[in-house]
Amino acid sequence: MCRMCDEARMLAGGARRAPVRAAEGTGGGTATAPAAMPQGIGVPGRRTLIRGGHVITMDPAIGNHAQADVLIEDAKIVAVAPRIDAPDAAVIDATGHVVMPGFIDTHHHQFETALRSLLPDAILVNDGRPESAANYYEWMLQKFSVLYTPEDVAISELYGGLAQIDAGVTTVLDVSQIHHSPEHTDAAVQALRATGRRAVLGYFEGWGDAAKYPGDARRVKAHHFASDDDLVTMVMGGEIYLPFHEEAWAIGRELNIPIALHVVGTFGMQPTFDALAQAGKFGPDNIFIHMTGMSDMAWRAAADAGSHVSLSVPIEMQMRHGVPPIQKCLDLGMWPSLSSDVECTMSADPFTQMRATITLQRMFANEKALAGEDYPKLLSALDVIRMATIEGARGLKLDGRTGSLTPGKEADIVLLDARLPNVAPLNHVPGAVVTLMDRTNVGTVICAGQVRKWQGRLLGHDMEKLRRELEASRDGLFDRAGVAQDLFRA
Repeated sequence: MCRMCDEARMLAGGARRAPVRAAEGTGGGTATAPAAMPQGIGVPGRRTLIRGGHVITMDPAIGNHAQADVLIEDAKIVAVAPRIDAPDAAVIDATGHVVMPGFIDTHHHQFETALRSLLPDAILVNDGRPESAANYYEWMLQKFSVLYTPEDVAISELYGGLAQIDAGVTTVLDVSQIHHSPEHTDAAVQALRATGRRAVLGYFEGWGDAAKYPGDARRVKAHHFASDDDLVTMVMGGEIYLPFHEEAWAIGRELNIPIALHVVGTFGMQPTFDALAQAGKFGPDNIFIHMTGMSDMAWRAAADAGSHVSLSVPIEMQMRHGVPPIQKCLDLGMWPSLSSDVECTMSADPFTQMRATITLQRMFANEKALAGEDYPKLLSALDVIRMATIEGARGLKLDGRTGSLTPGKEADIVLLDARLPNVAPLNHVPGAVVTLMDRTNVGTVICAGQVRKWQGRLLGHDMEKLRRELEASRDGLFDRAGVAQDLFRA
């Protein structure tokens, strides 16, 4: 096993419940030095009270509150109310902060972290134009990803996960198409655990003779995910462009885990997808990513089956996946979730995803309105927060554990600073989150009752050391790919 895997395993020991006591390195957030974290937060048996925040619960039975408290005991939310008396609790002062469920990213290729911004102008496949020579399929999938070692997987997964905590993302579906060997798979799992946040390993394909997909899914499930009471769980990759996708779907259903797949018209998937729809193969366990270019018949089959759709709106627009089918989902009563996709081309922060989604849907609706045509209901800020939280949890079958500030669920909570110059004065809570905020507003992040970011600083990891290891991984990948590093590549 690689050195990074060993480090990740060491960091993961106790990540489920042990409190983090000291900051090592910095993230985004407030510019001033953080106050000391109150003693006792995250200690088993000790309660934590988040006092006086502007609370978005995403639970209609509880509602939203201009000012309220949230009480946590161990990993669970105990109560949400305008005023909670808990004299024994460690208190987090949330004055001037939006308190809400952590964001959920339902599709992120975290193994690509070392190659961030490598392909900012890329489209999916080469269309023959000179500017498309550095395209995603040829560069990322054929040139770079095949060269990853388990160490490369481990550092990208770990650093990418910590970066998303910094942005307020407390749950991710890691679509790790990097399972070149069982060692690559184990490295990914161990790094996901080491972040201390909730994650879903997407067990997808790999490359080379040592790859054991899809059959090794049984070992992965038994060895890593035998318990359901875990921050890290598993989804089966079931790409229909692979000749053995039927076997992958069958294994996913045998293991009783969701089955996720990219559904993109650019790759000519419609006939295969139509055939699956006509054969009644869709189910509530399916997560369809992108869903661009599919037939009305298949859309109706997916809706009738209760399947879930994950949209990556900025990437879909940027990389020629097709028009993001936001309105198609809504017209069929399918609330989609939001996802970041690939950081080689676009930021993985949730604010980018929410803003792109609301502005695109409203652009299409407003165009119809200006033309004198009937137009759909305009999305609201709270609607896209719903997509970025509870709908993501539903899609990943985690809504019994996260996605809303509901008593009994685990405490995946973010505190967003509304006092900073880009937001103050606060006049509309959901509007400020969606239309004004960015990762600098993410002050404190709590995952299953444990503080992972405190007042703008990531906790428990030496980020400078990890950055150097990530840069070394990048350098090795470029060297093995025979690609010269050029910071202004056309």
